[in-house]
Amino acid sequence: MDLYHYFDKRTGPFKSLTAISPEEAREVLEKNKLEYPGSFGAQRDDSYITKRRNTEAILRREFKAKGGVMDIDSPHYMVVEFSPWLNTWFEQGDYIMIPADKFDKSKLSFTYGDSMPTFNYKDGKEYREKLYTYDEILEVIGKYGLPQDWNNDGRQGPERYIEVHVWTDDVIRDYL
Repeated sequence: MDLYHYFDKRTGPFKSLTAISPEEAREVLEKNKLEYPGSFGAQRDDSYITKRRNTEAILRREFKAKGGVMDIDSPHYMVVEFSPWLNTWFEQGDYIMIPADKFDKSKLSFTYGDSMPTFNYKDGKEYREKLYTYDEILEVIGKYGLPQDWNNDGRQGPERYIEVHVWTDDVIRDYL
């Protein structure tokens, strides 16, 4: 399994609005709206930061309950395998691919789809409101496949990729 991280070449990889203060995050969001108006992130409103922080609190709680190991408070975000849709999010987009085997699996969690809709979208699908370990996500993939293969255009719901939460700077620091 390969993990991908998408970013704008001008800002670089593994930048997180939740790893900085809410005030700094709002400043970055406003700056991005002005400097990169064609990017997906420029369409976000001020409530995004609060919603993302609230979702991360759920991710931390759920991962801790599963015995996950968290070296950092705010995870680095990646996705399982290549996502054609995410590859279009940035004006000068790029990505980094890292084999999952490079990571300590006890420091990885997953949601089937982006974590924000996973914990907020109510449609009764069994993978809603659930966080998975590495072994668990393999079972879910075996059952449903990769969302980017059957829902890249988003017509069948909000899941377009499997989100990976990397709860360590190990491995990541080699790509900064």
